[in-house]
Amino acid sequence: NRQHTILKVSRSIVARQRDFLDYGIERMKPLTLREVAEDIAMHESTVARVVKNKYMHTPRGLLEFRFFFNARIASSNGNDVSSLAVKEKIKKIVDTESTQKPYSDSGITNILKAHGINIARRTIAKYREELGIASSSDRKKIYRRSHEH
Repeated sequence: NRQHTILKVSRSIVARQRDFLDYGIERMKPLTLREVAEDIAMHESTVARVVKNKYMHTPRGLLEFRFFFNARIASSNGNDVSSLAVKEKIKKIVDTESTQKPYSDSGITNILKAHGINIARRTIAKYREELGIASSSDRKKIYRRSHEH
């Protein structure tokens, strides 16, 4: 019975995260335990128990089941995006920014808004810190120091 439940949860996750599995983190969709529970007609607490300390071998590597569950961020085109996809976009923005004029959190907010992702500046700051990315002023200082010699 337990194995059957794990299989049902796995199938639901794979069906909902197919784009991520095929194309990568920027295609990760927001997903909650409740959505999977409703999909397989089980209680949310059962799904929570099933995904605890379980891993799935995927084309993206060995991932903990919990990795597939993430926050929903509204977008203007109606296709909500996951917090993990937004973090990946922030990483890419910072990787391609000018080293002399790094983007502020507000600047990153505006870039994401232009791509239809509505997210608060303070959320950008939180995600940037979670990613271990320094503030724009610190990134500018790091660049200056590395090029003084």
